[in-house]
Amino acid sequence: MLRPKIPTMPTPAGLVTPPAVVWPTAVEPIAVEPVQTSPAPGAQRPTVQITPGTALAVIGAGTAVVLVVGTVLVSMLLATAVTAASVAVCAVVVRSLIASSAKRR
Repeated sequence: MLRPKIPTMPTPAGLVTPPAVVWPTAVEPIAVEPVQTSPAPGAQRPTVQITPGTALAVIGAGTAVVLVVGTVLVSMLLATAVTAASVAVCAVVVRSLIASSAKRR
């Protein structure tokens, strides 16, 4: 009864160019001479020597950084908790005021 109409592919209009043909090219190997390198000289950079005093200073600095970051994070968490508690108290007060005004009417 109802049959869908399947569209037919229209033929291209205008100038149609055939696809370009790509011919393979021969690959010719190139002779490469190995590069002569001189042996590397001894270590040029100074070596880092860690003394017991330096190790204690690094440990102390790391501990201080951890304590400061921990303090900042705990204070941010505390500020969020105080804000949430004050918002909750305000919500209770507003709800009470709305309920009491509704009873007076």
